[in-house]
Amino acid sequence: MYHAMSRGNDGRDIFLGDDGRRLFLATVKEVCEQTGWIIHAYVLMANHYHLLLETPEPNLVAGMKWFLGTYTQRFNAMTRSRGHLFQGRYKALPVEAGKDASYLREVGQYIHLNPFRAGLAGVGTPFALESFVWSSYPDYVSAGPVRQAWLRRDRLLRACGLEERAPGVASQYRRLIAARMQENRETAPDAVYDEIGNQLKRGWFIGGESFRKQLAGMIDRPSDNLRGPQRRAHDEAEAERLLENILAALELSEDQLIRMTGTQLEKQAVCWLLKKHTTVSVAWLAARLGMGHRTNVSRAVGAFERASGQDTECLKKFMLQFTG
Repeated sequence: MYHAMSRGNDGRDIFLGDDGRRLFLATVKEVCEQTGWIIHAYVLMANHYHLLLETPEPNLVAGMKWFLGTYTQRFNAMTRSRGHLFQGRYKALPVEAGKDASYLREVGQYIHLNPFRAGLAGVGTPFALESFVWSSYPDYVSAGPVRQAWLRRDRLLRACGLEERAPGVASQYRRLIAARMQENRETAPDAVYDEIGNQLKRGWFIGGESFRKQLAGMIDRPSDNLRGPQRRAHDEAEAERLLENILAALELSEDQLIRMTGTQLEKQAVCWLLKKHTTVSVAWLAARLGMGHRTNVSRAVGAFERASGQDTECLKKFMLQFTG
């Protein structure tokens, strides 16, 4: 189970109207048919989307590559534009969805509450939350069939203590979300909602400590038998874990790192460590660290290796502690 999202390049609108949104959902349908993915929740905002998706087969990387690449090509053809549509690499965080269903519940509700938090619909606006049609929320509060055949409601509802076929389940879910909106409006900000957002920005998973250890064990196991998308997913998860630890130690946010230029020593150090001690591609590093063309990664790594002085040597030793 993954919480996947991407933002538009330079904050741009990735849909430009309802035609773009319909095109996006049609592409979701195709990727689900190709990969067997199951979508449990989604929302299409102006400059980003959220998907709560399940991958019965280990094909997240290959599927996302096809999905985002295909949608970008179709969007550019529709709008007669060129170039990158999305900002860097997508985020796809594993979500704990086993015996402890609380994380699945919170991610699903986070997705459904996005239009409310943006002030577009819900409590405090002239519009009911279900009037925001570019979300799976209207399907959850409808007693009828889902609008999209690839959407599955039962698992998220069960995580909320509800059963899809029970009488009145749509009204129960509506009341649950309405109570959360009302509480958020009348009292303190929604700390759980904010934490999910923070994990999307700086984390590498959404779950408890036992889930973290389980994922770490999967990463630490020898991966010589992994091929293609499985191997890439393994390598990228390992790089994400290393990056998270580095940022925490340097007391840097992900946004701060991305805004740094390739001539700043800290960014060069991060590039150098990830390049030398992981097996992710240079193209992945360029996208993940916001460095534009992949040649900028090579320049930053080379500059850091050639640099001398006490500060550089201390930083090298500091960075190497994360590879032990």
